[in-house]
Amino acid sequence: MKIQRVRGRELLDSRGYPTIEAEVTLEDGASASAMVPSGLSKGKNEARELRDSSQARWAGKGVLAAVAKINAEIGRALVGTVAEVGRVDRLLMDLDGTPDKSTLGANAILAVSLANARAIATSRRIPLYEFVAELSGTSSLSIPTPMVNIVSGGLHADRAVEMQDFLVVPLGAPSFRSALEWVGSVYHATKGFLKEVGHTTLLADEGGFGPRVKDNEEVLKLLLKSIAIAGLEAGKDIALAVDVASSHFFRDGAYRISEGRLVDPSGMVDLLERWVSDYPIISLEDGCAEDDWDGWRELTSRLGSRVQLIGDDLFVTNPALIETGRARGVANAVLVKPNQIGTLSETLESIRVCRRVGYAPVISARSGDTEDPFIADLAVGTSSGQIKIGSLARSERGAKYNQLLRLEELMGAGATYSDRRPFPFLRT
Repeated sequence: MKIQRVRGRELLDSRGYPTIEAEVTLEDGASASAMVPSGLSKGKNEARELRDSSQARWAGKGVLAAVAKINAEIGRALVGTVAEVGRVDRLLMDLDGTPDKSTLGANAILAVSLANARAIATSRRIPLYEFVAELSGTSSLSIPTPMVNIVSGGLHADRAVEMQDFLVVPLGAPSFRSALEWVGSVYHATKGFLKEVGHTTLLADEGGFGPRVKDNEEVLKLLLKSIAIAGLEAGKDIALAVDVASSHFFRDGAYRISEGRLVDPSGMVDLLERWVSDYPIISLEDGCAEDDWDGWRELTSRLGSRVQLIGDDLFVTNPALIETGRARGVANAVLVKPNQIGTLSETLESIRVCRRVGYAPVISARSGDTEDPFIADLAVGTSSGQIKIGSLARSERGAKYNQLLRLEELMGAGATYSDRRPFPFLRT
């Protein structure tokens, strides 16, 4: 089946800034679209978005130039081409000609890549997750365990605290639906408790709460209180996770935490190790900065057998960087964000590399996202085991959770809920 038309348009993301939607139509009339997200907390090695330079509209964040690339160069290159995912993605990368996709823009390229995959699935009349499973060679499918943002800091909440996200992970639920109910209980208990003690319940970029607290550890204590209010047991029913996002407060070889206190990399690892001992934390993301390889090695040496250590800024969904991390003996998991690398094919390759080197892939949304639920089908189709969408509030987050609920119902007995399986270090 060949591509008949490719079209781009400028729409809005969840932060009220422009993003891209691409629409691909095949010669049999099948048509599908895809929208792309944008991150605020970005690794320096991410593929590059193409944004308009003019400050006259959208403060320079417009994407009309990238849309024009879709409607001109990309369209001319793809119309009449067989709509095969690998072939189309290679054409897009060759047409761009740069390692960071800065000519056409990773936002333009990814929108077309995802829309093409969705159009093929539409043409074949199969669910998107089934098509992703074919592409990834996945035979046994699972619904991912959610890692859900409850309280935000860092760049997602105007630095209410330094660390970016404090999350909960449901353990032991019989299904994804039940797991989400447990998380919902904690979320609403947190809201009630924040009101009771006089904190704001205004929402941050990913739908979590952004209270002004004295330090990061106060958030961990707050979550334990909320879990108890919800009638659940911390560590048994609900575990904790922290997106440290430490690159954003790492300067001149030191981490600035807790209102001006400086710690060196070993001091940072000391803090995280104490937290893992004192709180039911099972996952730490970017515990050390993307340039702090010595810190990452120490973190992995001391905690790698006890908790999940996710590299986000460290790896930026890049297969080569994942290989480098494994060779250097750092981390044990990778945050997978398609817009960090720019095509579906490269995203699937990153997941394949994760599996080959023994890293856990964690599919993730971005802080500036859209109502497109593609990553829900990606997580199920690759059986990645974990997904990090954001909080339960805000429709761009709910779109992904709702799609996972639909898929669990659609798959019926064929859907295995991942639950504790992604965390082999946990005692049953």
